[in-house]
Amino acid sequence: MIELTRQGPVFVLTMNAVENRFNQRFIEAVNAALDEVEASEGPAAMVTTGGTEKFYSNGLDLDWMVGEGSGESQAMLANLLRTLGRVLAFPVPSVAAINGHVFAAGAMFAMAHDFRVMRADRGYFCLPEVDLGLPLADGMAAVLHAKLTTRVLNELLLTGARFGGGDCLERGIVDEAVDGGQVLTRAIERAAALANKPRRIYASLKRSMYAPAMSVLSEAKLPS
Repeated sequence: MIELTRQGPVFVLTMNAVENRFNQRFIEAVNAALDEVEASEGPAAMVTTGGTEKFYSNGLDLDWMVGEGSGESQAMLANLLRTLGRVLAFPVPSVAAINGHVFAAGAMFAMAHDFRVMRADRGYFCLPEVDLGLPLADGMAAVLHAKLTTRVLNELLLTGARFGGGDCLERGIVDEAVDGGQVLTRAIERAAALANKPRRIYASLKRSMYAPAMSVLSEAKLPS
């Protein structure tokens, strides 16, 4: 489900659940990998990516939430909010290598990273909640507000529009849009260039920058 490898100082967290939808087991596996990265010593950075060309993450596992996980869905959502907060203030540099579609909660997970590299030739970034009839938890909205301008967030949330890599770069959603074969390479290069940053200061700076979002995420308040 989650594979953690290392290229020099860069940990590469590969999500191998095809669409990489968030359910309780998937979130636990992500956090186990984050534990390993955080427990490492010396220079380090982290890149996350999808294991197939089609998906980075397609959001919440809605089938699981209304099926076998119906009794755990509230706890899972709270756990997801805490995970977003963890990534937002992670003590080593983080880069999302967006190699395919990134939707809904998957998009929020990517936005919690420090930087994003997206493929320009294929795949969409989308917040489809308005079309799915789903509200946002306050913590999810807080992550988006921390990283996006109000104009861009308005366009994403209120239209449900799908943007390719070039459109995302133009709007400041991602930091680079490159050919598909270069996404992971560029993400690792970006991460490696920052791997020597002191962890304590790096985390402290992010907690300061994102203090309002961190405060909301720590409460893990679910949408009504």
